[in-house]
Parts: sequence; C-alpha cells; structure tokens
Amino acid sequence: MERGDWDRRWEERGFHCSDDPVGVLADELEPLTPGRALDLGCGVGRAALWLADRGWNVSAVDFSEVALSIARGHNADVDWVLADVLEYEPEHGAFDLVLVLYMHFPPDERRALLGRAAAALGEHGTLVVLGHDVENVGTGAPGPSKPDLLYTPDGVAGELPGLEIARAERLTRPAGEATAVDTLVVARKG
Repeated sequence: MERGDWDRRWEERGFHCSDDPVGVLADELEPLTPGRALDLGCGVGRAALWLADRGWNVSAVDFSEVALSIARGHNADVDWVLADVLEYEPEHGAFDLVLVLYMHFPPDERRALLGRAAAALGEHGTLVVLGHDVENVGTGAPGPSKPDLLYTPDGVAGELPGLEIARAERLTRPAGEATAVDTLVVARKG
C-alpha cells in the first residue's frame, strides 16, 4: 500500500485495530528491563505507548502522518519519527529492543529491513518480529494474501544471521469469526 492508502486507512479506523500485537508482546517483553526501544512501522503507536507506559525510552517510526498524529494525541513521552521504514537508518547498536510488527514487504525489502533492525540492536538487545504467517491465507482472517509477503518462523529466523533465535513459532489468535495465524520470532544479539 502507498502512503495515501495508509493515511486513509488510519483516518477510518483510528486507534483501534484487530491486529493489536500488545497481548502477544506482553509475555515476551514484560520480563525485559526497560531501556531504549525502536518500533519500526508503529502505525498509531499502540506498542510504543505500551512500552513507554512501562518505562521504555521509545522511538517509533511510521510513514503515515495520520497515524502519527493519532499517536501524538496520547501525549506520551515517545519520539515519533515520520519516515519510510524502507529508507530509515536507525542508529547502529543503540537499542535494547527493536520491534518489527506486521510489516509485510517483498522478500528483498523485508531482508533489508530486518538487517537494519538487527544492526540497530545493542549488545544483548532483543528483536521481536511478528506478522501474518503464510498459513493465514484462506483462514478468513485479515492480512495479505500473497505468500511472498507473508512470514514463516524458519524464513524469518533465516533472515537474521548473527542473532541467537530464542523463539520462532506460529501462533493463533481470534480475528472476528476467523482464527488468524501469525509468525513470532524473538532473537537476541550476543
């Protein structure tokens, strides 16, 4: 989707979203000691706000001005950055946590994004990748239908060389009348 499409989508649905990742993330992130976090493709900032509420110093990046305007309306202490994640260069080795949530790009662009996300991790930093799994196609749940845009646990893990894979699995969650299938990969540096 283009920037204008995402702007219209956020204007229509505001802060609420059926793909809210915070429930899945809570189990992974609650045990971590707050530090610097980077949320790539933050949308309206649900995950960034959740992290900020727990003491994280958060930078959140999205290319939709509408989404960031909604996020800024929550008056949280978050550094909201208007940028395209496919071009954004995060500070290398600077973050304790990097999130890549429901970002679905063609394989070459996805590998480049994941490479920049991994490079942004500081020593012992954690990268969390969560998105629609290829097995989500045909479930009736929302998400892309092109298999090359979707994740598999092994596929994502294989695109994170140099990181220790702590978790790579498929998860299911209710999505209206359907059951959505997601991939979750948690990786750590050093």
